[in-house]
Formats: sequence, structure tokens, C-alpha cells
Amino acid sequence: MVMPAPAMPGPGGSAPGNVGDVRRSNLALVLGAIAEFPPGARPSRAQVAGATGLTKASVSSLVLDLLEAGIIREIGLNPQGRGRPGVGLELSPARAVMGMEVNVDYISAAVVDLAGTVLLREVQERDNRNSPDRPVLAALAVLAARVRSAAGERGVEVLGGGLAVPGLVDPAAARVLAAPNLGWIDVDLDLDALLPETALGVALFNEADAAALAELRHRPDGASNFLFVSGEVGVGGGIVIGSELFTGPGGHAGEVGHIVVDPDGGRCSCGGTGCLETAAGQDAILSAAGLAADGGSRSAAMAALLRALEAAEPGAVAAVEHAGRCLGIALASTARVVDIDSVVLGGHFAVLDPWLREPLLESVKTYAPGKYAPEAITMSAVGEYGALLGAAGSVIRSLVEAPHRLSA
Repeated sequence: MVMPAPAMPGPGGSAPGNVGDVRRSNLALVLGAIAEFPPGARPSRAQVAGATGLTKASVSSLVLDLLEAGIIREIGLNPQGRGRPGVGLELSPARAVMGMEVNVDYISAAVVDLAGTVLLREVQERDNRNSPDRPVLAALAVLAARVRSAAGERGVEVLGGGLAVPGLVDPAAARVLAAPNLGWIDVDLDLDALLPETALGVALFNEADAAALAELRHRPDGASNFLFVSGEVGVGGGIVIGSELFTGPGGHAGEVGHIVVDPDGGRCSCGGTGCLETAAGQDAILSAAGLAADGGSRSAAMAALLRALEAAEPGAVAAVEHAGRCLGIALASTARVVDIDSVVLGGHFAVLDPWLREPLLESVKTYAPGKYAPEAITMSAVGEYGALLGAAGSVIRSLVEAPHRLSA
């Protein structure tokens, strides 16, 4: 019999797999089990022990740590068949995280409780195109402070947050590598200034990836494989395979907005030519319909577009139908490469669905016959909350996986 070699000490002098490591792992196991119970279930310690395979004594000790950290709370009694009912446990409603978003024409912040419910949300229209990062983040910090204060008045503590931006990001370095529609290239962000003095700090996410993760959690059909496509000023995408976000080796897979749909088309903000964004982004559609925002409110221009579509004005209808056909080309190309047969549309694509769907389906049928069933192209389940929910949800998930960050 060959005996395993003794574990070598790590950089801090402790061996991997020591008692502290095991306890941290078990804390995550217990918190994850509580989080997985359906809303309102309020499992007892005995039920958590059954779900995790840990002893009741171990679960009771770990629950004490989680109670002291304020991550969970005891509430009510939970009948367990014979014997005395156990005390119920649930994620603490007094703890939350903040989802934040910077987009081309607005900033937003939302407080999301540990169960994933949006408690507060505020959106502020702001022209961020080609604006330096510091004034944008300064404005967002003011907005976040206001929303955080409102949460505090309700007795809710914000533990940390996530920021979603429309561009390629390096989360580990808190750097935006390229956000063409913002004019940000290789920009290092001061994330700590957004939520000072929080236990978890602020994490950085790509906007479309964050929204795709929100769809994964909240979709009623439980789909685990889909392409998410978000329409804003730019067009973003996220690929979910096997209930996991697929980002590729460099972390930047899913850039559907920059698939070439017209080699002879217009110049894109990314520097390329004929990208989907040049035909199906908000600015492109509004311009083609003769309703460009021209420095005014883009939301007002989109409202005018909807009125024009409802009135069947030819220019507006033609612009949206062209966007639908180009979106279909991009989806067909993606299906050929990624072999995925389900699509979720968010942003203005969902809003424009009554006019967009027919040309989109016809285009998909022409360029990728048999790859997408019409019913497999669906609308977002979370709507305009997607990026905020996804950024906040990812931070919550990191807390569930490492609750010792609060209980230490």
C-alpha cells in the first residue's frame, strides 16, 4: 500500500486541507443548502444536516457562525413530523448587495437582497458617450450612496456590490479593456470609491454577461443552454452552456454585436465594418427610422419609434425589419459555431419583438435552416433589471461560496 505524501505547507505556513479549510468549506456548504431551499421553506438545522450530509452538531455550530455574521436569521418553527418542530432558518433580509450599471445614456443602481429580490432601484439618464471614467464613476458613486442610504433607512445593510459596463473587462484588475461606446480603452476603475467601507467591496462585470447570468437564475423554463443577446446603444451577448457562463480562454466570448452581417456596411465603434451593432443597435435603428436622438433623450426617441411602429409608418417599420434580418444573420452564424439552439432576447430587441420577430425568423430560416425553432427564440425574463440583477447575483453567489469573508 502506497501512503500519500504529507501535505506541504502553503505560503502562509498552513497545510492545505487543515481544520480551518474544512470549516470554511462546510460554512459554504451549509449556507448554500439554506439558499437552495425554496422561498418561504425556512429549513431547520436537522433539514440542513440532511441536505448536506453533515452531523446535526456540526450544522448547529456552523449556523451559529452564520447567525453571528448576520447572513442568516432564525424565524418561526418548522414542523418535522414527530417530535418538537425545529427553528426555521432563512437568508437575512437585513443584508443585501448592490448591482450597478454604467451604460451609454444612463447610470443605475439597485439594492438586491440575498434571495435575489430587488428592494430599491434608481436610474439616472446621463450621456456617458466619450466621457472620462472619473466623472461617470463620481456620478454613480453619488447615486449609489443615495440608494444605499435609502436601504439603510429600511434597516438593510449593503455588504458589497457589482458593476456592469458595456465592454470587455478584466475583473481581476478592475480594468475596462475596451468599451467603444463609452470611449474607454484600458481604463483602470476605482471601484472601492463606489461603495466605501463594505465587507465585500465591488466586483466588475461585462453588462451582457451579467444579464445572461440573471436570465439563467430567473428563467421560468429552467433553460441551461442559451445565447443571450441584449440590445442597447450597442449589442451585447452572453453564452450559457450547462448552466455556466461560457466566456472563452480570454473571457470575451459572446460578442454577438460585432459579428459581421454586412461586409459593405457602416463603420462600427469597435473599428470594424458591417457589425451587427451598425444595423441593430439603438442608434442605428433610430437613424434609419429618421428618429435619431440628436443629443436629446434616447428614451424619448425610442418612445417615438414605438409610436411610429404602431402607426405603421414605413420608415420605422423598414428600419426595424432590417435590424431583425441582420440579427437573424448573426444568430445563424453563432449557431453554426457554438451549436446552440435557444436564444433569449433582451433590451430593445424584446421591446420591438412584435415588429422584429417575423423578419428575424425568416432570416434564421434562410441562413441556418433547422437550427432554431421559432419557440426557442424567447424574450428576457428579467427585462431591464438584467445587468443589475446579474452583477448583484454574482456577488451573492461569491458570498454563498465563501461566507467566511463575513464570519471571520
